Amino acid sequence: MGGDQSAVNRAESASMMGEVPTLSAEDLPDGVLVADHRGKVVTFNRMASRLIRLSAGVALGRDFRDVLPLHDADGRDWWKHSDPYGGLRTRTRQPERTLFLADGREILMAARYVRDIPCGDVCRLVVTLRDASYRARGERNRAEIVSTVAHELRSPLTSVKGFTATLLAKWERLTEKQKTFMLETVNADADRVTRLITELLDVSRIETGRLELRRQVVDLPECARRVVSGRIAGGDPEDRFRLEMHGPLPEMWLDADKLEQIMANLVENAMRHGAGTVTIVIEPHEGGAAVSVRDEGKGIAPDAIPRVFRQFWRTKRRGGTGLGLFIVKGLIEAHGGAITVGRAPSGGAEFRFTMPAGAPEFA
Repeated sequence: MGGDQSAVNRAESASMMGEVPTLSAEDLPDGVLVADHRGKVVTFNRMASRLIRLSAGVALGRDFRDVLPLHDADGRDWWKHSDPYGGLRTRTRQPERTLFLADGREILMAARYVRDIPCGDVCRLVVTLRDASYRARGERNRAEIVSTVAHELRSPLTSVKGFTATLLAKWERLTEKQKTFMLETVNADADRVTRLITELLDVSRIETGRLELRRQVVDLPECARRVVSGRIAGGDPEDRFRLEMHGPLPEMWLDADKLEQIMANLVENAMRHGAGTVTIVIEPHEGGAAVSVRDEGKGIAPDAIPRVFRQFWRTKRRGGTGLGLFIVKGLIEAHGGAITVGRAPSGGAEFRFTMPAGAPEFA
């Protein structure tokens, strides 16, 4: 502890004198092991100690192979296989790769072979280490995404394949009513696949920052009315919707298509997972506008609120792709707005988003 405090004091003194503190291995976010020309460990930082679960006092001075026993996926001793102090003298590095510690844990390792002269003997072996669990978690997330998308695509495509095969094989024996039903189902399932692909493209644009906004003056109440009219035309009862306006709004420069997409997603979410009347409240907010979409259902459990805007998040009542709220959040934030979720006055869920008035974009 005293040594750590001395280092802090030296760093503070150097900062006060305008000097740049010397960087040490302890400052690095990765584990670092350095072995000398004999293969003896001369540096073993705190992160390496944490990853290997071995104290620096035990590691220093020992052979690097004893301190860091690594094996590849086939169970071979990595150091015998790679021979860092032998082999080709033109080698200068080992690209990062996944290896295994003696207890079976995965670790990401990269190495640098330091030579006094080109093609000379290795005078220092520098090994960097990182926890592989983060990468493994990312791979699991990607696998989950592929699985979810495959599931969402398989159902409508199976239906399309089945009905088109039936139509082709039995066209003359089917009644007009049967043909119409099958073609309507194929059309609806094709729309479903198109929506999923559109959502995936939106996710990609949001994540890569390639989302383009085409701003124009928009009428928020009129946008809400179009969304509601579309739901009613699709068969929803008119008395399930209520639109409230509180106060005049400033001139709002937003992307009209994306604004309608935001409202449609939030209303769809309220209809699918809520109950009772769906209320849309539009009001001025800090020079811009705020829009609240409320239902009268059970609401969202407090422990689930931090997860609702994640990709592929869905309630236990499966339905939809689980991408809608993630896209809504991305579209709102692209406008410079924000969205929150909480409890509505009626007891259901309330999604409330705010938008700045914006400004016209000139080419």
